[in-house]
Amino acid sequence: MTDAYTFDDVAVVMGTYNEEAAITTVLDDIDRVTDGRASVVCVDGSDDRTPELARERGATVIEQEPQGYGVAVREAVLTPDRPVVVTTDCDDTYPMEQLPEFLDAINDGYDVVSGNRLAGGADPMPTLNRFGNHAFAALASLLMGRRVRDTTTGMRAYRRELLHDIDWTENTGLSAELLVRPLMRGYRVKELPIDYRERAGETKLDPLRGGAAIGWSILSVCLEERFRRVTGVTGRETADV
Repeated sequence: MTDAYTFDDVAVVMGTYNEEAAITTVLDDIDRVTDGRASVVCVDGSDDRTPELARERGATVIEQEPQGYGVAVREAVLTPDRPVVVTTDCDDTYPMEQLPEFLDAINDGYDVVSGNRLAGGADPMPTLNRFGNHAFAALASLLMGRRVRDTTTGMRAYRRELLHDIDWTENTGLSAELLVRPLMRGYRVKELPIDYRERAGETKLDPLRGGAAIGWSILSVCLEERFRRVTGVTGRETADV
């Protein structure tokens, strides 16, 4: 039996774009909760002080031209060499104080631990966004034949090898893909209720255009994974939610 992972084994990663209003708060929270032991990687396309502030807090910053959410987050999750990779957003909506719960679940044998914002109602979330997120979860559950409750959360923990074993293809819909593909390939997945806070700064996502892109991603990824099963290309054997 291997030793349990600690925060020395954790990298917290995020895509950042003009988030100077919140980035220092998020990084300070990560530092406080992990006692400075987790590494932090930001993939940044900002034209404000976000990368400068992140570097001041000790984060590794990878700068790239703005190409969308998924391009930045894909780079972020594939960069660290630590065995546990945690994603979060840089707008202070996610509870870094719950990081120990995510690490505990990884140590319990889960491959993906996914934060469920909707469990507590997600009251700070705009009504249209909240309705859309329930709809995305219902669509994914129908297509997968397995109940999920929050497909687009930005706070998850992953075993690093899983992130490198799967080819990620989506951009706006990457957050859903990062849950759907592991589930449909039989990795062990746990949804963990989390608190959700009102974001600091302005949102960058058009809810209608972005929502349509996410819905299309869920549909196309689920159908692609079903095709993999039919053709006999399979992943691991068991999944839990």
